[in-house]
Amino acid sequence: MKYYAGVDLGGTNTKIGIVGEDGVILTRNNIKTQSHSGVEATMTRIWQEIVRLCTEGEISAQSLSGIGIGIPGPVMNQEVVGFFANFPWEVDINLAELMRKISGIDTRLENDVNVIAMGESKFGAGRGSSSSITVALGTGVGGGIVVNSKLISGMNGAGGEIGHMKLVENGKLCGCGQRGCFETYASATGVIREAKSRLAVNKNNLLYKSLDGNMEKLEAKDVFDCAKAGDEFSMEIVNYVGNYLGMGIGNLLNVINPEIIILSGGVALAGEILLDVVKEKLKQYAMPVTLKNLEIKLGELGNDAGIKGGIALFL
Repeated sequence: MKYYAGVDLGGTNTKIGIVGEDGVILTRNNIKTQSHSGVEATMTRIWQEIVRLCTEGEISAQSLSGIGIGIPGPVMNQEVVGFFANFPWEVDINLAELMRKISGIDTRLENDVNVIAMGESKFGAGRGSSSSITVALGTGVGGGIVVNSKLISGMNGAGGEIGHMKLVENGKLCGCGQRGCFETYASATGVIREAKSRLAVNKNNLLYKSLDGNMEKLEAKDVFDCAKAGDEFSMEIVNYVGNYLGMGIGNLLNVINPEIIILSGGVALAGEILLDVVKEKLKQYAMPVTLKNLEIKLGELGNDAGIKGGIALFL
């Protein structure tokens, strides 16, 4: 059995696991990232934790076949990080080379959502397929595109940034500075923004009552929970979000024509109430041939997706 280290590098916490080539996690732990200590110090601490986890799993760290790391930022050639989102580190760092220098182990990198997509493709909802698109619905909308079992990461590592497809000309302002992006309408942030806008003029609904009038407490989950409870006001918001999800995914189907669409992240936890809307809207936005035999699934790996996806870079 070959073993690998999978690392999901986050702004606050970093998930690390020792994983067999069969995808079974041998040992795992979360550590504080502490990126303020600098890139070399952070990578050294991660390697020290990998060594500790190997010892715990009764294998030699030097026998690892590779270290796969998911990075919050664009990655070129699985080596160089263009920039780190929310990290006080330099641009264009060859992080793979640095980790190889520290550990002596072959190291590969990818954007964190691309890594999640690889994990789902190899070990999760996409296993057995050669083409899938993972749509990560969280604070924003991320994506990972797998074609012929390989990631599409692009010349500068920005492939798969589906959250910044433009759905509305001169639409709502996105965090990227542009307008009308997919994620401004279909992310948790988009759900909350739309709900607050509607609550400002209509307070006669279950959603407002569930918040006790305190709209600062509002989360996307509240909207979906109230819709499931039969609140017509909340269901209208679900239909609004589902329409844009259908539009964005429909565009992807027309370009890539994958076997499987995998929905992951917090918004995807809304489940069937959102999926039903998306499936209906896809008939409006996707060419019929792209819907033939298409599967739409929820991600299966949860918090393990980043760790398992890290090792999928080697398989």
